[in-house]
Amino acid sequence: MSNLIPSIYHYETYIYLCLFLLVFTLIHALILRIHDLKNVAFINTVGYSLLVFFILFIGQREITSRYGFGDTANYYKAFDAFSKGAPIKEVKDLGWQLFMKSLATFTTAHTFFTICAFLYIFPLYKVSKAYFKEYWYYCFFAFLVSFSFYTYGVNGVRNGVAGSLFLWGLCYKDKKWLMILLFAWAIMFHKTITLPVIAYLLTYLYNNPKSYLIAWFVAIPLSLVMGSVWIGIFASLGFDDRLSGYLAGSTTGTTSFRWDFIFYSSFAVFAGWYFIFKKKFKDRFYNQLLNTYLICNAFWILVIRANFSNRFAYLSWFMMAIVIFYPFLKTRLFKNHHLTLAKVLIAYFMFTFLMFFIYYADKR
Repeated sequence: MSNLIPSIYHYETYIYLCLFLLVFTLIHALILRIHDLKNVAFINTVGYSLLVFFILFIGQREITSRYGFGDTANYYKAFDAFSKGAPIKEVKDLGWQLFMKSLATFTTAHTFFTICAFLYIFPLYKVSKAYFKEYWYYCFFAFLVSFSFYTYGVNGVRNGVAGSLFLWGLCYKDKKWLMILLFAWAIMFHKTITLPVIAYLLTYLYNNPKSYLIAWFVAIPLSLVMGSVWIGIFASLGFDDRLSGYLAGSTTGTTSFRWDFIFYSSFAVFAGWYFIFKKKFKDRFYNQLLNTYLICNAFWILVIRANFSNRFAYLSWFMMAIVIFYPFLKTRLFKNHHLTLAKVLIAYFMFTFLMFFIYYADKR
């Protein structure tokens, strides 16, 4: 597939395919009810096709650092060294090191990246299917059009896979041993996933959305006034050497305050507030999802001036799609429910679309 789609057009292929499918989803929403058998057949056919396509599309990409592929080349260097017999030199994120070394003994680099793509994308399908049954396509597609999806599929691969393993774990809230196993696997791949794991476990002790919403809003002025203080505190925790390094190198506060990313983050915050307090949507697990998101996103806001703060933002962003669309797919909330769902899906995608074609236009 990497030979069929030139790397220079890789992202454009992704973004225009998503736009094309969104138009079709909107057309179906205009003429069919969500439970219509024709619509159910359409969304399931498209959904399974996308599942297979994107695993191959992401996994079979060119091995290069160009065109936004970033760390792909670095992962390849490590994989190639392991394939030639190099030992594991670092014990941090040992699960990832063992995973890479074991695959390097009998697979090619493209097979390795395709397996990574499977572990990144399949859990998104799994959690969507587990909670939304025949309507899983809408949440799964929302994951695919999320602003962070493409980047963490082709660049921050290890972090992306770890986040997806966390989501996979959420499928088994009634089988705690399996949930804990997947959470542990995610942490072994990337230690920063410890934050959403702790945040989620905290919701078993206290699960009041109002308190977490207030804390999220308070984090913004605290970051504006005391940003360097929070950066220094979190840098001293040392739960991840590389991310702690980013924090320690940012105490001067010269990095800009990303209001655009706070705006993006607020999509899920507004959705949670709207569904819970305006629409009176009552679901304990949804409260846990929202509160986990709020804790992780508030952490990022406190250190927003850190170098590469998007790496911290991803610790909440990878959950955004399910936080926004969970209530839509659990109950009927609007008179024209299907059409409203499609419109919100398009609005959600437009941030991804506009950020690339307007904000990042001069960086391509």
